[in-house]
Parts: sequence; C-alpha cells; structure tokens
Amino acid sequence: MENRSDTEIAGNAQAPYLNRLMQQFASSLNYRALVHSSQPNYIALFSGDLHGVTGNQTVNLGARNLADQLEAAGLTWKVYAQNVPGACFTGESARGGRDGPGTYARKHEPAISFTDISGSPTRCANIQDLTSFDPMAANFEFIVPNLQNDMHDGTTLEGDTFLKGFVPRILATSAWKAGSPLYITWDEGKQGSSNHILTLVIANTVKAGYRSHKPHTHYSLLLTIESWFGLPCLAQSCKASQLSEFFPSFPPAPTSSP
Repeated sequence: MENRSDTEIAGNAQAPYLNRLMQQFASSLNYRALVHSSQPNYIALFSGDLHGVTGNQTVNLGARNLADQLEAAGLTWKVYAQNVPGACFTGESARGGRDGPGTYARKHEPAISFTDISGSPTRCANIQDLTSFDPMAANFEFIVPNLQNDMHDGTTLEGDTFLKGFVPRILATSAWKAGSPLYITWDEGKQGSSNHILTLVIANTVKAGYRSHKPHTHYSLLLTIESWFGLPCLAQSCKASQLSEFFPSFPPAPTSSP
C-alpha cells in the first residue's frame, strides 16, 4: 500500500476493514520506512539495499534479490501487479487491460527493475496482472495494487475497500490456514513525517490484537521472509531485527550468503 503514516490508518474510521484486521490479528507500530519516495523502499524490501536509488526514475539493477534466493533454494515466486501488461512489460506505467480501469506504476513493482529478471522471458513471466492471481501458485507472492487501490491516488477508504474484497481470498486458502502469513505494509509515510508506517501480520498463529513496539524497517520484513524460507540474508537485512515476536516459534535470523 502507499503513502500513509501509521496514525492515518490506526483508529481511522475511513479504514474500517484494516482496523478490524488489527483487532483480529497483529500489527507492528514501531515500523519505519527507509526513505521518502516510493521506489527505493520497494527496491530495498525486495533486495536488502537501496542500491543508490533515491527517486522514482527507471532503474536497471544487477543486484541479487529475493527472487534469486528463492529460485536457488528450489522455491517459486510470483508478483501480481494490478494493470500490468503481459510480455515482460518494462514501461513506466500502463492503464486498463484485463484488470479493468486503473493504472500500473513500475516504481511500485520492484522485480522488473532487476536485470536478471527483466532480461529473462521465463523469469519475468512471473510478473502477472491481478486477474491471474492465484494465492496458491507460488511459495512467495508479492501483491501490488494499482494507483487507485493502493491509496496513492485513491482515498484511504478506497484502499480499505479494495483490501476487504481481496484479502479474504488469501485467508480462505489451505496455505494460510496451515500457518503461512500475510503481511500488509505501506511503502512510506506522509511526506515530511517521521516515516512511521503500519505493518499488519495476518496469521492464524498470532495473538489477536497484539501490537508490537519493537523497532522494525523494510529490511526487517525481508529478513523475516528469508528466515521463513530458510534463506540467507541479503545485504542490509543481515543487520535488521526480524519480526519474530509475532510468532510462537520462529527460526533464528539467517546469516549472509558466502
């Protein structure tokens, strides 16, 4: 999701579904985005470093990323980006398509910015529109709503309504019921703010209504995902704190790749 500080969501009557999820599951209330501007936060969450990216310009990075790690471990991944065209689209934005009205923005979809993905038709075919969404299609899935539904251009209520219609599809799966977590986070807080954002941990093993005040960042979420799959840590994620307090049993933090 996009451009909301934690205080703009928690307790906000315009986000009734998200606040209900906070009551039913758990949330991190001392979670901070890394910088202001969208793309660097997405890049960092997907690869463990900003890689010098400071804005929303088109970038092509040769760095190792989460998709590389997953494939090396024999695991699968998908990115579902609403309104993205097929055929390994590398443009900055696109409108409409099978997903209907709405705008896709490359700056919010990190996988295509890594050249070992964008340069491989087989690998970038894992980036699909939301019409293709299958919550059981891969071991790891990264979901990117369009500019209206992620709260970037749309209102808080519009984003909340989108999640109300979408999230139950995930919670109905056997994978989620067996313990696989869903994370909902924002790229950054409001411009000029301290960049604190809300991150929800939606799993059937968390204590209902639990709220953590342990400091975390997007590197923490990446490290938590890596730990979940038994992967080594990437770059700055190796120095982060994982979100282990949310789970009754969680593997120790991984070490970096040789």
